[in-house]
Amino acid sequence: MTDAIDRIAARLEKLHPRLIDLSLDRLRDLLAKLGHPEQRLPPVVHVAGTNGKGSTCAFLRAMAEAAGQRAHVYTSPHLVSFSERIRIAGRLVEDDRLVAAMERIEQVNAGAPITVFEVITATAFDLFAATPADICVLEVGLGGRGDATNVIEAPAACAITSISLDHRELLGPTVEIIAGEKAGIIKPGVPVIVGAQPPEVRRVLLDHAVALGAPVRMRGRDWDIAATRSGLAYSDPAGNFETPAPSLPGLFQHDNAGIAIAALRAARLPHRPEGLAHAEWPARLQRLHGRLAHLLPPDWELWLDGGHNPGAGLVLAEHLRAWADRPVHLVVGMKQAKDSAEFLRPLLPLVASVWAVREPDQHAALPVEAIVAASNGIARPGPRVADALANSPRTGGAARVLICGSLYLAGEVLKLDR
Repeated sequence: MTDAIDRIAARLEKLHPRLIDLSLDRLRDLLAKLGHPEQRLPPVVHVAGTNGKGSTCAFLRAMAEAAGQRAHVYTSPHLVSFSERIRIAGRLVEDDRLVAAMERIEQVNAGAPITVFEVITATAFDLFAATPADICVLEVGLGGRGDATNVIEAPAACAITSISLDHRELLGPTVEIIAGEKAGIIKPGVPVIVGAQPPEVRRVLLDHAVALGAPVRMRGRDWDIAATRSGLAYSDPAGNFETPAPSLPGLFQHDNAGIAIAALRAARLPHRPEGLAHAEWPARLQRLHGRLAHLLPPDWELWLDGGHNPGAGLVLAEHLRAWADRPVHLVVGMKQAKDSAEFLRPLLPLVASVWAVREPDQHAALPVEAIVAASNGIARPGPRVADALANSPRTGGAARVLICGSLYLAGEVLKLDR
């Protein structure tokens, strides 16, 4: 199946000179040829942000399904299988159906300029429109204003997760400019839910929402969420209640869970907050137990996270402080064009060792030497994940290893751990 998708992608890449081109006109033309499937979807919750988008989508789906709702979900990128991107009424799309749909849409496009992501997005909408469901959860691929998912004109709610510096070469050099791009998903009259943000980001988002007449539900002002002994306590003007602890670990997931709850309440869509305890989202502080984990001593833990930008580095550093009961060894592999020095900066003081890695199939991976340089020479070359695990110092008893730096590395690690 992967080979078939790769062949389609290779053909499509010849139709447009840029792999990423933030514009909506090409996709709108294609969707018109397909009979506008994007206008035949169940209520949409549209999710943008720098970090936490995927986790928020997982929480939205879990709470909707806990209430018996059928959920379409579109996310990116995939980690192991391309079909992870498209979930139709609760089930991942079958490989044969996905390939057939992409080939048909390629034929309908008839050689017009288009990007691969735009065709994938059109495919998702076409498949969703053909199958009844109760909710559709869409994750922005990149930015917001010009992202292919932003052809949805009237979602039931918009949600904006944590915003920080990332993709500066495409979105802009400052967090305010990036926030403006993310704010592009806000629609007139559509409620927009905003999680914890720096003051400068809050101002940008509020200004955009006010200009469009979109009601804003901001954490700390309109809703809030806090940890309790047994889970989380959520509050907004409509009421207060407690939920079980989210299945995804990390204090930062509380914000994502609150955003998901607030979005479903604002959209007035059926949901059960108990579903938070059953959300699934790989490579978000996921503990591994397979082949790679067995390279470590029995009393060690192996963890995986796809965090890869400065904001994710800060969030992971906060989590590492809670792991102070035992040493942590960091294994890092990053993608080219990422700000590796800023990602590593908050993590380096908190770990016992750092290993720079690059797996052979890791997409557009940064060379090991560049990661070592970004760590000011602190990191040691793996050069591969298995080497780093084998060479991590065994002194001092039980320890943890955290593999991070790239979702593409995370995908390769999940394959290796099977």
